[in-house]
Amino acid sequence: MVPELEKLIAQSSRIVFFGGAGVSTESGIPDFRSVDGLYHQKFDYPPEVMLSHEFFVEHTAEFYRFYREKLIVHGAEPNAAHRRLAALERQGKLTAVITQNIDGLHQAAGSRTVYELHGSTLRNYCTRCGAFYPVEYIEAAGGDGVPRCAECGGLVKPDVVLYGEGLDMDVWAKAEAAVRAADMLIVGGTSLVVYPAASLVRYYRGERLVVINKQPTPADALANLVLHMPIGQALGGPDTAG
Repeated sequence: MVPELEKLIAQSSRIVFFGGAGVSTESGIPDFRSVDGLYHQKFDYPPEVMLSHEFFVEHTAEFYRFYREKLIVHGAEPNAAHRRLAALERQGKLTAVITQNIDGLHQAAGSRTVYELHGSTLRNYCTRCGAFYPVEYIEAAGGDGVPRCAECGGLVKPDVVLYGEGLDMDVWAKAEAAVRAADMLIVGGTSLVVYPAASLVRYYRGERLVVINKQPTPADALANLVLHMPIGQALGGPDTAG
């Protein structure tokens, strides 16, 4: 627990949390941009190419091989940060979690109002008829590894925003409204370099801005409190025991 952070939380009643990959690394999920994350691993193509809409269309089978190996996670459990945020929501102090992560761990921890800017690996839809499929369907695809709809034969695509695709504007609008209405904004586990997500911070009009990230971010200069530490360590406290 960090006394300065706890004091700000105690003073607030409309807290919004905006987080990125650093929230999930403590659950064993690699950060795309860290030294040992996806962006520094060796593949035939850079990850940002393989996770693009163009690559999905032109190299579909290879996209799914990479996606199954690197994006679908197994055995990850919510960590102290996820659990603390869920507890703050139950206490009526936190109004929303906004995440750039696609792993569903906030919901697994019990958070109810979660805006997933980049979608979720747990949701998959037929691009032709819209039928829903769980992540297990993507994993079990036979033949060339490309999942096809059991109803119409259409391609089943993860509900994940790929490079070159636009965000869901309904999700974005709700996230923006939550930030505008917040009396405290906690930015955690994100380098604030991925746009448009990083621009959400500019909509905050309150007086309690906290940044928790191992490395400096562009928002540090604007923050009331900057903590360069693991987010689970910063947020860990009441109701976070695993």
